[in-house]
Amino acid sequence: MVTILEILKYTLPAIVVLIASYLIVQKFLVSELRRKQIALLHETQNITIRMRLQAFERLTLLMERVHPRQMMPKVYNSAMTVSVLQQVLVTTIRTEFEHNLSQQVYVSREVWESVKTAIEQEIGMIHQIAQRLSPDGPAKELNHYISDYLMSQEDQLPSEIALRIIHEEARRVLSYGAV
Repeated sequence: MVTILEILKYTLPAIVVLIASYLIVQKFLVSELRRKQIALLHETQNITIRMRLQAFERLTLLMERVHPRQMMPKVYNSAMTVSVLQQVLVTTIRTEFEHNLSQQVYVSREVWESVKTAIEQEIGMIHQIAQRLSPDGPAKELNHYISDYLMSQEDQLPSEIALRIIHEEARRVLSYGAV
């Protein structure tokens, strides 16, 4: 009986120290793992925010480039006909849009839908105005009618609405981080 008590006298404190050490080490490892996960999350968020902001920049450039006021001086040539200018305008818009298709990954559905809608409405506006004119007429007529249409618009143009939505979301991302 004395030997059992002697053994217990040495083993019991060792077991208590072992359990305490195990709990301390486990708590440390768990907290260290959480700290590393939080650091990785912050790093990932910073990269994601940068990519989203670049997407907002590219979509803003897209909306500016396809705006008829910006696009017309670049593509208009007085030797063109109405149908050729119409085709060049629509092709330019579609090319710009296709070049930026990948940006939809980084923006909200609302932003992407507003960009798509603006593109479709800009193309529709060009077709609608061109249908009123003779396809073989001088491009100057289409240029003139598009300019008149833009001047007569009391509401915002589709590209301006899309720009406003892009700017609002970019502001939210800058203010609150990844949404």
